[in-house]
Amino acid sequence: MTKVYKKNSGNGLLCLYLGRRDFVDHVEHVDPVDGVLKIDASALNGKKVWIQLACAFRYGREDLDVIGVSFRKDIWIKRIQMHPFEGTKPPNTPMQDALLKKAGEQGHPFTFDIPVHLPCSVSLQPGPEDAGKPCGVDFEVKAYIANEEDETDEKVVKKDTCRLIIRKIQYAPNELAAGPKTDINKQFITADKPIHVEASMEKELYYHGDPIPIKLKVNNETSKVVKKIKISIHQITDVLLYSADKYHKCVLNEEFADQINANSTFEKEYRVTPLLANNKEKRGLSLDGKLKDEDTNLASSTILLPNMDKKIQGLVVSYKIKVTLMMGGGLLGSLTLSDITAELPLVLMAPKPAGRISTLNKLNSQ
Repeated sequence: MTKVYKKNSGNGLLCLYLGRRDFVDHVEHVDPVDGVLKIDASALNGKKVWIQLACAFRYGREDLDVIGVSFRKDIWIKRIQMHPFEGTKPPNTPMQDALLKKAGEQGHPFTFDIPVHLPCSVSLQPGPEDAGKPCGVDFEVKAYIANEEDETDEKVVKKDTCRLIIRKIQYAPNELAAGPKTDINKQFITADKPIHVEASMEKELYYHGDPIPIKLKVNNETSKVVKKIKISIHQITDVLLYSADKYHKCVLNEEFADQINANSTFEKEYRVTPLLANNKEKRGLSLDGKLKDEDTNLASSTILLPNMDKKIQGLVVSYKIKVTLMMGGGLLGSLTLSDITAELPLVLMAPKPAGRISTLNKLNSQ
């Protein structure tokens, strides 16, 4: 049986229905948020009913909000008056037709179009001592009973509202870019010839949880010795909403005891897998937005349209891989030789799931 997400208001007059909580950003457009709101108008006493979709950025702990340390900034908000209804109703989507069967005669469909420039759902991993909701970007559908459209949360009684958190997510694109490659020629002051390093990957994009193969080729024409190889993966989160903050978090750091002798060549493929399970204690790490206590993963890379302003996005996640040759054999020990680091870009995403059509078929058959 396919799950229907529903939430009742405390007074029982409103019930919010959604057939899914993940809405896909296809870069050029975003899936519309199509749901149904059930309204019992018999006890509204002349008040009106609105539904809103808000994208907000929350930074800091909720319990500090009173002294202004924490804040919630609405990035984008859209409201629709549902009772008495104002405006024009677009045609029902197949999902809404299925939900209306559940809601009955008091069901009213609603549709929100999410702009492409909004950020995807991302949460920043809290530290062990942090309380309250995690920081990050979230999307919330909220229905409420009020006299005026823009009445603040303080004025709207909690029992007159119902809300559901949804996610705006991106999946890996169908067309994949060619694998990145980087070449470095390092010349040491004390050596006549250089050491040449080539690091490459077959493709730039990998799915969460899949091993990432990295090919390394080294032509060491020096008298120096490479003591070992280190591979690290770094997550960079640009937070551009309130200031130009940039978080750098190392999500993988592995060393390999491969020695490359003087005047020799070396070639090997390494396989590494960055996992959230190995980074649970890192505060401020960006994760894909999660619903309640569901499992999540490291945040997916942000895919932007060409020429899109990063500042509008608000929160942009990217990754890079560092392949480091750790040197030894200097005249005064390893202090006189600097390590050699090659960098590769990495795109980390989730694959497109199958099953949107089958979900609708199951809903309609119930």
